[in-house]
Amino acid sequence: MIANEPKVQPIPEGFTAVTPSLVVEGASDAIAFYQRAFGAVELDRAVGPDGEKIMHATIRIGDANIMVNDEFPEWGVFGPGKYGGSAVSLHLYVADADASFAQAVEAGATATMPMSDTFWGDRYGQLKDPFGHVWSVATHKQDVSAEALKQAVETMEGCAP
Repeated sequence: MIANEPKVQPIPEGFTAVTPSLVVEGASDAIAFYQRAFGAVELDRAVGPDGEKIMHATIRIGDANIMVNDEFPEWGVFGPGKYGGSAVSLHLYVADADASFAQAVEAGATATMPMSDTFWGDRYGQLKDPFGHVWSVATHKQDVSAEALKQAVETMEGCAP
């Protein structure tokens, strides 16, 4: 370290310890979709040598940063389509889940679980974006005790011991 050089923070400003990084086929289109669907703001973008494919971009949805990049098969980097779907979902808390859900569907997402009030206290639904990533959209409506959650799960069909 050079004398009088400012100390670099181990986690950059605006980031948290865990930051999702989405690989998509068509990252530029995906960013435009996330802007329409979820109000994303693009923070940065670096394109590859071809001048088109995105090697790295950062978007912000609410108070969370998400990294986005194109597929690069030559480096073994693929989106969910390569694997038949995504094993991960992104959970998005918003002030009005119904409005956000409808906005995402209007922008091109597919509703996979309709909005409903859940036993865990959220207004909740699930979507698949046009690029294969799964999103849950929720508004927390009430705090539910651990005992009430346990009882609710035990009464679910197929979950009782």
